[in-house]
Amino acid sequence: MRRRGEFRIASTLRAEPAAVWERAMSPEGINAELAPLLRMTVPRGTGSLDLRNLGPGPLGRSWLLLFGLVPFDYDQIGIERIEPGRGFLERSTMLSQRFWEHERTIEAAEGGTRIADRLAWEPRPPLPGRLLRPLIAALFRHRHRQLQRHFGGELAPQ
Repeated sequence: MRRRGEFRIASTLRAEPAAVWERAMSPEGINAELAPLLRMTVPRGTGSLDLRNLGPGPLGRSWLLLFGLVPFDYDQIGIERIEPGRGFLERSTMLSQRFWEHERTIEAAEGGTRIADRLAWEPRPPLPGRLLRPLIAALFRHRHRQLQRHFGGELAPQ
């Protein structure tokens, strides 16, 4: 039985698309979005999670650290598509997820930039899918609040 879930969120930020891309695609920006709840490590041999300098393909394993300290899951990162200045599509597996897909798009909007995230996942047993959606939604709402604090802005209509 497939237990796939999906969630979407978008924000309008008061900054130019290039500034949002620069922040949102850097390792420091990614971890600033996750802080203080989580931190991601850089896959061995990659040198950086900086998507500005990486191409499509497997990147390796990135550990997810609860409160920046306690390893609790990993992301076997695979990049399907990178469009510099516009977004990316990640398709990965995780310890907790048989399938994980994160698509982020960045585009000019009235008053700044619209940044949108689309997540799709399929948990590995015995994780109950109905419990994961609220957790993933809360994490990405937190990420968007962090972006809004940094740039100014608000949630955008879907």
